[in-house]
Amino acid sequence: MNVKIQVANSSHEKYAQQICDLMYESAQARGTGIAKRSPEYVAEKINAGKAVIALDGDQLVGFSYIESWGHDKFVANSGLIVHPDYRNRGIAKRIKKRIFNLSRELYPHAKIFSITTGLAVMKMNTELGFKPVPFSELTDDEEFWKGCQGCRNFDILQRNNYKMCLCTGLLFDPEEEAKKEKKSGEARPFAKKIVKPIVKKRTSNKLFKK
Repeated sequence: MNVKIQVANSSHEKYAQQICDLMYESAQARGTGIAKRSPEYVAEKINAGKAVIALDGDQLVGFSYIESWGHDKFVANSGLIVHPDYRNRGIAKRIKKRIFNLSRELYPHAKIFSITTGLAVMKMNTELGFKPVPFSELTDDEEFWKGCQGCRNFDILQRNNYKMCLCTGLLFDPEEEAKKEKKSGEARPFAKKIVKPIVKKRTSNKLFKK
């Protein structure tokens, strides 16, 4: 097995129908739901460089793509799938990490979110810094929620006024992450300011005695 994970390009457009079929089969196997996407929509993401594909030679192994909402204030990592023959090998985690990094590269200031019913996806998102949040903290872009119409659980979402469903909302906020990094980096300069004067003072005392 030699699985290569890369940003998709126009040469991978031929896999669009297979990707859609795999998404549907995956949703059926889980017994939950997934927003349906057409081959044309998937091909659009591939050609725009907003998707990650995993291949073993010419064999489709996995896929995920990026959607932007609310004038690029929010970004969704969507459609994560892995072929049944390649599951339980850590490939989903590799795809997830690559699509997350691609999202940060293309939309450095956007909040990245995901809605999922899968425990494995929740775990992967948590490891990347995502936090569970209510749907009210996700995008209010109507076009995003229209994408849920193809899900078998859409009536549940409607009955709850789009505030909750069987999916869990997960959010990564780059501003919050930047604050954490800044806070963790402040301790080192402080330590240097305390230690350095003490060292200088001891050295100067020795010279004075001589």
